This record gives sequence, C-alpha cells and structure tokens, in this order.
Amino acid sequence: MCETRPAELARVCVEARSGGERGDRQSLGKNPCSDAVNMQQHAACGLRRTTKRRLNCGVKRFRHFLMPAALAVALTAICGARGATAELTIAAASDLKFALDELATEFRAAHPEIGVRITYGSSGNFFAQLQNRAPFDLYFSADIDYPRKLAAAGHALDGAVFSYAVGRLVVWVPATSPIEVESLGIQSLVTPAARKVAIANPRHAPYGVAAVAAMRSLGVYDAVEPRLVWGENIAQTAQFVQSGAADIGIVALALAVAPQMREAGRFWEIPLESYPRMEQGGLILKWTRSPEAARTFRDFVLGERGRVVLRRYGFSLPEKN
Repeated sequence: MCETRPAELARVCVEARSGGERGDRQSLGKNPCSDAVNMQQHAACGLRRTTKRRLNCGVKRFRHFLMPAALAVALTAICGARGATAELTIAAASDLKFALDELATEFRAAHPEIGVRITYGSSGNFFAQLQNRAPFDLYFSADIDYPRKLAAAGHALDGAVFSYAVGRLVVWVPATSPIEVESLGIQSLVTPAARKVAIANPRHAPYGVAAVAAMRSLGVYDAVEPRLVWGENIAQTAQFVQSGAADIGIVALALAVAPQMREAGRFWEIPLESYPRMEQGGLILKWTRSPEAARTFRDFVLGERGRVVLRRYGFSLPEKN
C-alpha cells in the first residue's frame, strides 16, 4: 500500500505553519497540518472551548452518522489496495467528503489496479503544504485560484488546471433547533437562539470567505460578527453545529444534502448572487509517482458519472471543456 511519507509531510506542515497567519477570532481550530493527518482528531481539539459534557455528546452524535460511511470507505481502500499496481494520494476540499468518497468507491471497483487514498481538509492549508511539495498526487480545491497559483509556480503536471464544480452555501440548523431557518432565511443568524454561529475560517477556507461575503451582502454581518466561531474547514464547521458547539452555521450545500446530514438537520439556501462564484478546481501535481493513474482518476471525476454524482450532492457544474 502507498506510504504517506510522514517525515516529509511533517516537514512541509511545519513550514506551512510557520508562514501561516494567526488570528484572534474565536477560531476553534487553528492547526494547518491537522487536515493532512486526521480531520476528526482535529475537530475534537477544536471543540475544547465547549464544555466537556457538550463535547462528548456532540462527538458521539457526529460519529453516529459519519463513522459507518468512513469505515466502509476505509475497508474498500484496504481491500482494493492489495492488488493495486499504482497508488494515488489525494488532497481534497472538505465539501467533497461525501461525493468524492462515493466516486472513489466506484472508481476502485472499475480500476482495481489503482489504489486511492483521500485526505480532506481546508483548501488553503493544502495550498500552503503543496507549495512545499507535500506528497500528494492530485489536489481538489474549493477555490480554483489555489490550483492556478500552483500551476503558475510550475507545480502542475503538464501545466494543466481543471474545473470540476461550483460550490453553494446554506444556513443549516439541527433538526431539533427552535430556529425556523426555512422561513427566516438569513435572519436566522441574528435570532436570540443563534448565540454561536459557525463558519469556516475565512483566512484559508474558501467557504468561509464566501460566508462573510454573503452576510455582508445581505446586511447581517455586523450583528453576527461577535457570535462567530470558526471551523478549520467546512466539514468541521458542520460538525460544530451538528454537535451543539454552535447553534447555527453556514455550510456547503454538498454536505447539507448528504444523507447523513439531510436527516439530521434543516437548511435554507443562500442566494447565489449574494456571494462570489465559488468555482472549484484542481490539478495533478508535477511530482506524482503515478501520472497515468492520476489522469485516469481525474478523467473519471470529470466524466459523466462524476458529473451525475456531483450534481446529486448539490454542486453546480461548469461547462464541459
């Protein structure tokens, strides 16, 4: 099976952290390396500012719907990798968690000779790591500008950047919340019950940047700003709300419509015109050890089956090239 090269990854993580910007917001997650190691462990660290009682209950509830899917993907990866002749290590934006897991499972079944391992996290943190040649073969970013910058620096195989989806935002609450998000819309964020509002960290998460832009555009940012808590990435942001560490949050539609979260909450979609277009893109890294396998996976995601799955998870699709 493919080795992640921990020593090299640790090096680039340290370098990325040293150059990172440290904010004084109520950020509940600040480690730029955690996404490349273990998203759930970092989520637990990020929630330390809540009481232990809320943390334990929240993590148990989130594991209840996340772990079965994660276990299935892990078992598929292990079994499939035994006969693989090529191994791919992929860095992917957290909003792709459910959609890309499904596509990866289908890809392994169609291409048992290619192993696939996916790490989910913040696009900005991955960008910082990849500038230092982190050992990934492919990069799927929630903001196409990051892959474009890497390509401009000479880090893309064949110099090519691809667009695969357009992200969308929703305001999400747990099913048991007293907040009537469907009727209140963006005003849900300023109700008395919305004591803590979770968004992804806008310093490095594209969904956080879009969330701030949407709140400013719709005239609620000044009222909401003191209530904000930051997730390290959009998946951790959703965890905060689902666990009760935050009362309400702005998350990716792709997460809200996934079966695990659709059954656990309610949401209102934020109008697309209220925030900049979130074109998502990626690239194959120049240092990949399996260029043909990487091209095969990229083409699978960009192909008809990939478009069907991405659309089902709430992504808008770019025009075909």
